[in-house]
Amino acid sequence: MKYTTKQQLNYTLVLGLLASLGPLCTDLYLPALPELANELQTTTASAQLSLTAGLIGLGFGQLIFGTLSDKLGRMRPLLVSLVVLMAASIWCALAPNIGQLIAARVLQGMAGAGGAVLSRAIARDLYSGHELTRFFGLLMLVNGLAPIFAPVLGGVMLTLMDWRGIFFVLAIISTLLLVLSRLRLNETLPPERRNQGGIISMIKSIGSLFGQRQFMGFCLAQGFVGAGMFAYIGASPFVLQDIYQLSPQMFSLCFAVNGIGLVIAAQTSTRLSLRYGELQVLKFGLGIAGCASLLLLLASALHAPLVVLLVALFFSVIVMGIVAPMPHRWRCRIREIMRVALPH
Repeated sequence: MKYTTKQQLNYTLVLGLLASLGPLCTDLYLPALPELANELQTTTASAQLSLTAGLIGLGFGQLIFGTLSDKLGRMRPLLVSLVVLMAASIWCALAPNIGQLIAARVLQGMAGAGGAVLSRAIARDLYSGHELTRFFGLLMLVNGLAPIFAPVLGGVMLTLMDWRGIFFVLAIISTLLLVLSRLRLNETLPPERRNQGGIISMIKSIGSLFGQRQFMGFCLAQGFVGAGMFAYIGASPFVLQDIYQLSPQMFSLCFAVNGIGLVIAAQTSTRLSLRYGELQVLKFGLGIAGCASLLLLLASALHAPLVVLLVALFFSVIVMGIVAPMPHRWRCRIREIMRVALPH
């Protein structure tokens, strides 16, 4: 099906915004974590648990909305996810204690996953070949830039409002996206192409991947490096703001610098893998991860100046950009398995 230039721009704008929902829900309120902990009279660990809760919801939400969108079409699950995201964001903003905030964050993460999953699903319905590759490149750019600018925006917002205001802004964003999606997007998966296999077939297809040793090796490497990445995301607001006395705005800038480094590392990794092979690039990235972790450990143990800690953090974070990109042949393997297990 051919789309006019105006229609393509509409889809690009709306799908790009939908793809940014996950990073926005995770990173927009990071500078406010210390303030949040103080107001709710809770511990640092409990405040960090609100971040973990959102990530757990984000993971399960991708499975839920991905399966529903293949079975029911794209638009109904998308609109439901945005309504739930709006309600969950308001619940976060009004939460009287950390327990309710954590519960609301799980729901918010699940709903935010709808935008991430369905933006890609709709793109696959609309495009193929070079156009699909180009559009996915745009979505990857959005996913790379959103985590960089979200904390900066959150830091600026804290000069105008408290942490609850950030969640109200997320509710407004989800409402606007609900209206845009309803007005600008159409159903892209006709009934005859919908899958009737259900979640059991999906679980079986995912289970078949566990027998792929090289695939699991890449996943474990990404998992361990990713664990360090999310430890940084959860702990850095408290370490840099409470211990080193950085303002929320300065913390946001430090976070943004690391994010820019991660994006550059990811682009460099792709080019290096074409020249030296994916396995060699992976080994190189893991070597940097080990050295950066050792430097970070020494900087913490010796109470090194802030600049040393920031350098160690920088190299610890950019490693994710080197290790995280999934090797192309295993992406193809996943698609092959899913296509066999879940025929349309």
